[in-house]
Amino acid sequence: MPTDALKFEARDLTRTFGHRKKLSVAVDNVSFGIRDREIVSIVGQSGCGKTVLAKMLLRLETPSSGTLLYDGKPIEARDRRAHWREVQAVFQDPFSAFNQFFTIRSQLKSSFRLFEQKPTLAEMEERVDQALLAVNILPREIDGKYPFELSGGQMQRMLLARIFILRPRVLVADEPTSMVDACSRASILEYLMKLKRDLEMTIVFITHDIGLAYYVSDSIFIMHKGKIVERGPPDDVTQSPKSEITKQLLDDIPQVNRDWVSRRSAARSA
Repeated sequence: MPTDALKFEARDLTRTFGHRKKLSVAVDNVSFGIRDREIVSIVGQSGCGKTVLAKMLLRLETPSSGTLLYDGKPIEARDRRAHWREVQAVFQDPFSAFNQFFTIRSQLKSSFRLFEQKPTLAEMEERVDQALLAVNILPREIDGKYPFELSGGQMQRMLLARIFILRPRVLVADEPTSMVDACSRASILEYLMKLKRDLEMTIVFITHDIGLAYYVSDSIFIMHKGKIVERGPPDDVTQSPKSEITKQLLDDIPQVNRDWVSRRSAARSA
C-alpha cells in the first residue's frame, strides 16, 4: 500500500530544448507528488512530454528550471550511481538496453557493478538464477545466448530479471508492453505487479493507454503539451473526466476494453 511519504516531489518543473526561435518546451511548469510505494501512471499521446519527465526522474535529463526532490532532497545533489541503485527503468525497446555482442548472462552479472559491495562470483550466479526464475525463465534457457536470439517478450523479461537483481526502490516503466503481443503483455504486467509486491517498490508507469493505466494505478496523471492537465484516482479520472484530453484518450480505448474498464469500476465500487 502507498504511504504518506513522498518519494518524488516536483515544483514548477520545466525542461526545454534549443533556444530562442527554436526553443521547444517538453515539460512545462509541472508540480506533483508521488508517494512511496504508489503506482502512478503518466498518460498522454506521443510528444506530450511524459518520457522526458520520466528521464528527469531517472537523472537522464536535467531540469531547465524548477525543483525536483527525491526523498525530500534535490535530485541533482545525488550521486548518479547512488541514484541508479535506487531508481531503475524498463524501457519500450528491450533490445536497446542490451549489447548484442555479449551474452545475456554476462550482462545480467554486469548489473552488480552498481553495488557498493560486489558479491562473490558464486553469489552473483545464484542471484542471476533466482532473478531468471522470478520471471519464469529457466537459467539453462538463456545460457550462452545473445539478445538477438530471444523474442521481444523474452527480452522484456530479461529487463525485469535485471530489476530483481538490483532491487531498486523505484521503477520507471516506459511503455514496457507496447512492443509485445497480447499474451506477453499480460505476463509483463503480472511480473511488474510481482515486483511491486516482492520489493515494495514505487512504480511510475509511462503509457499512452489510459485503460491500461486504470488497471495498474493508484493515481493517474494526464499530460498534454508538457503540462499535467488532470490527475486523481483512476475511478475519478476515467469515470468523471474533466479535461477534454482525458475524454479523447478515453474515446480512443477500443469498445471491448471500455466495457471491461466499466465492469472493473463497478466491481471496485461494490
